Amino acid sequence: MKLYLASSNAHKVEEIRRMAAAGGLPVEVLPASDAGGMPEVEETEPDFAGNARLKALALREKVPPDAWVLADDSGFEVEALGGAPGVRSARYAGEGAGDADNRRKLLREMAGVPDERRGGRFVCVLALAGPDGGLRVFEGTCPGRVAGEERGGGGFGYDPVFVPEGFDQTFAELSSATKDRHSHRSAALRELAAWLREQALQ
Repeated sequence: MKLYLASSNAHKVEEIRRMAAAGGLPVEVLPASDAGGMPEVEETEPDFAGNARLKALALREKVPPDAWVLADDSGFEVEALGGAPGVRSARYAGEGAGDADNRRKLLREMAGVPDERRGGRFVCVLALAGPDGGLRVFEGTCPGRVAGEERGGGGFGYDPVFVPEGFDQTFAELSSATKDRHSHRSAALRELAAWLREQALQ
């Protein structure tokens, strides 16, 4: 089964390939560049599921008829900020901002917030568009808290400022294998894997 990932983010492609292999999924994960590149998609929906659907349907028009498309929309929600950055996680510090800019803004806004109010979670929604025209959605979350400062050199995005529940280290300090077992994306992929196995048995 060929699965095109509707993303130009190399980190996400690598992560999903790694998780699919570890989970024994019989899929070949291909980047959007193999289908001519990811189309520009204006993420106008108010939630992760809506934006994931937009991306999946946009790339579905460019892949071979028998291929599948998987789109990921994910972000970081912080309780003390009313759920922000949320769907604007990638653009939190403004259009064209990088990961480091977004983290700096988040830490500035969380300055002085006590430990008991630093809760947050990563959310991942996967939208799977199939050759039959159907579209299915799978969601995973990872609860934790916002660290007081950046720590660690691994991961990407908000990983250096996120401490997952049950750990003292940030995602950027944990090994890739540990992160893969506990991340929001791995939780969503487990839901996807269960659905694919169910289909194979029918």
